[in-house]
Order: sequence, then structure tokens, then C-alpha cells
Amino acid sequence: MITKQFIKSNSWFVSSMLWIFIAFSFGMGGCKEENKSVAEPVAFNPSKPVVVSDFSPKSGGMGQRLVIYGQNFGNDAKNVKVLIGGKQAKVINVLGESLYCLVPRQAFNGDIEVRVGDSDKQVIGKSEKPFDYQRKMVVSTVIGYRNARGDEPWRDGKFKDVDQSKMASGFWEPSFMKLDPLNPKHLWMTFDNNNGLYLINFEDSTVTKKRSDFDRPRSIDFTIDSKHMIIAEDRGGENDRATYRLSRDRQWQDREVLTTYRQCNGASVHPINGEMYFNSYEKGQFFRFDLNKYFNEGLGVKDYQQLFVVHDPNWEYKILIHPTGNYAYIVVINQHYILRVDYNWEKKQFNQPYLVCGQLKSAGYEDAVGSSARLNNPYQGVFVKNPAYEADGKTDVYDFYFTEQENHAVRILKPDGSVTTFAGRGSSSINANPHGYVDGDLRQEARFDRPSGIAYNETEGAFYIGDQSNRRIRKIALEEMDQSINE
Repeated sequence: MITKQFIKSNSWFVSSMLWIFIAFSFGMGGCKEENKSVAEPVAFNPSKPVVVSDFSPKSGGMGQRLVIYGQNFGNDAKNVKVLIGGKQAKVINVLGESLYCLVPRQAFNGDIEVRVGDSDKQVIGKSEKPFDYQRKMVVSTVIGYRNARGDEPWRDGKFKDVDQSKMASGFWEPSFMKLDPLNPKHLWMTFDNNNGLYLINFEDSTVTKKRSDFDRPRSIDFTIDSKHMIIAEDRGGENDRATYRLSRDRQWQDREVLTTYRQCNGASVHPINGEMYFNSYEKGQFFRFDLNKYFNEGLGVKDYQQLFVVHDPNWEYKILIHPTGNYAYIVVINQHYILRVDYNWEKKQFNQPYLVCGQLKSAGYEDAVGSSARLNNPYQGVFVKNPAYEADGKTDVYDFYFTEQENHAVRILKPDGSVTTFAGRGSSSINANPHGYVDGDLRQEARFDRPSGIAYNETEGAFYIGDQSNRRIRKIALEEMDQSINE
């Protein structure tokens, strides 16, 4: 015999079994004439009260499967409306003294109401205790739109406005993001094949193109004193400019060439010792440039050194350095894997690279460890501190969150080399396509379309994603208490 205590302690199982029972019951509908023993739920009686006596489970977040118990719910799901925290839940089915629904997003206060009957003659039942709603990390949209033609212009403007012509738009090239270390409300962005340097200003909710004199800018970083911005540029000539320096005290409007070489995909500054590392797509070269010497003595002629070559020619990659400076990841975009280079503190340079995850020229999608994992056009990544690692006293307390253009996802590379999916691709039971434009639950709902840029604001615990083919900038954070922010 199944007791009420069993129901309470096995709520997930009971919810699943109720769903199976509902499906089975309706599947048996065609056999009613042959099998008279199949009981039907009692129809709603408008002269009797609707009673909410219990629900299971007692807590959860958006999308949680919830069973509500009581009386006089009837047998027609279309005749039943459930509100949780004032937000309408999706009712799956009703069986007289129980109903099955999904918890809606932002149901913060948790009050449960079951309304049965026509809108003008509803009978309402309420739970004595609220559902304990737990905020979840969700994907939302901050800026941008895509019209039916897909030809929205590159335009400065507001994040949101009733007049669409005043809204910022564009964002349809691969992006690179970097938060200003002195002002985390300023997010800087460049876009491949766009000549601009863009400021995403969260102080006044505007997007502004601050410069328009670049040619394929590919990355942004800051010197360790935050006085200078470093821009990498992807140009074709052997002696073309590869990296620039801009100055904060000149509002980033000056420009000096630091290094010259062809086809630079990105440049990063060592967060402790200050030297700069950049690459060339030509032969996969990995270069070191002594920024400290440059600031102390001035710019020398080709004053940089090649440390090694990453495999063959035409390897497109970004260099992302760990906050401690102990190592860096080389994210090889067009060959679908990630290398690691350990830092030699005595020589003040990086050693030879070795594989961390993915496999050379083996595009795919597989969450696994090391070379068993499969990636598809990984692009930019950020290191994010994991409190659980700190609590366990681990040496490396950072996970690496990175975007994947062709897998349409944000994934996590852990220090042990395991790769998992953090956000995107939605639920295959709802839609088999891994790409799309959907806000909501990180895995069950959210979809991206060729995400590239990523930044993490530690103060607010939020990720920002440049969602290229959706022409938008997305956000991953705990559900907003003020729903109007994202409406």
C-alpha cells in the first residue's frame, strides 16, 4: 500500500508516475466500451468548493513538475487555471483530486491558487502554505533584435525602447567581450569584419560605437595596471599591424602599433607579470611581447619572440590566461580542441602546449573527459571561480566557461579536463534543433545560434554572451526579481 509519507518522500517519482498514469488513462480511453471497470475522474461541480490540500514537491524552480492534491478539480485541463506566485502555470492534466502542472518562471512568493470553471464563474481554491520557489540561473535577452529579413542595421542606441529605431542593433559578426577592470558596468566588444570598438554601458543602458577605424579587430585585453587597452587585429600582410595600445587617459582615442605580423586572431596580457602573448593564423605561431620593456624603453623593431608553433598553418586560435597566471588555454577555433600551456615563472614565458580536451579536426558534440570530448568551433572563454573547489581546498579553483559557435552552447571545462554543457541546445523532446532563439531554463529551454563572445561579471554573478546569428546580446544569471527588466 502506498502511504502519504511515501508520496511526500518520493515526490519526483510520484510526479513521474502520475504523468505515466495520466498518459495511460487517456490511452485507455478508446477501450471504454469494452472495459467498463476503468474509472473516470468526477467532473467539476460549481456548487462545491475547490480545495487545495497538499502539493509535492514542496520546493523547486522554474519548470519543476508539481502535483497538487485536493478536491473538485474536475476532469478537464482546459477548465483549470493554476497560479503560483501570481504567475500562470502550465497545466498538463487533471484527475479529479489531483492535477499535474509545471512551475512557471518568477513565481517568487509561491502562493498556489487553483481556479476551476469559466472565467466569470471560477471557483478558487488556495493552499495554506506557499510553494518554496527557488530562483534559477536562466538565459535572457539584454539587447538586440532580428527582423524577418535579417537585415537590421548596425546602430547605436538604447537597450530597450518602444520605438525600435532608437534601439541598438547589429551584433551579427563573431564577437569578443571584455569587462573594464575598473568599471564592471562597462563591457567592451569588438566584432570580426566590423571596424568598431563598442561600449555596452550598463550605467545608462546604451550601446555606443567609440571607434570606427579598425580592420577585423579580434580581441580586447587590458594591461595589469588597467591604464591601457590592447586590441588585436587580423590583417593579411606580413608586416601589417597585429596589436595596438589605446590609453584610458585619452578616452581610448589614441592608437599606437605594438607588434606587426599577419593575421593575428587574438592577444592576451599575463595578469601577474604583464607580458603580452599573441598569435598568427599564418603558421599557427605563438608570440611573446615584453610590454614592460616597451613601457620602460619604448618600442623596438619587431621586439617580440616566437615561442612555438601550434600544429600546422592556418590554425585560428585565442589565448586565454588563467587569473593566477599559472597557465593559459589555447582555444583552437577551426580545429575543434583546446590546448593548455603552463607558465614558466623563472623564464617568464609559457612552455610547450599539450591537449586538454577535444580532438584535432574532429568536430562533434560530446560531454566527456579530455580527448573523448567533442567540440565544434569553440570561440572565447572566461575563468570563473568555483566556491565548491575553494571549500574543498583545491589548488585550482576556477572553471573555464567557453562558447561554441557550431554547437550553439556554452560549455564548461573543469580543471580535471572534463567538459560539460552549461547552457543552450534546449530539450530535444521539445525541439530536435540544437540552435534557435529561446530564453529560459539553461538546458531545458534556452537556445543560442552561433554564440561567440563571452564575459563574466563576478559582482553580479552574470555571464554575457554575444549571440551572433540571433543578432543579440544575451545574459545568464539568476532570474530577475523585477520582470520588467527583460520585457
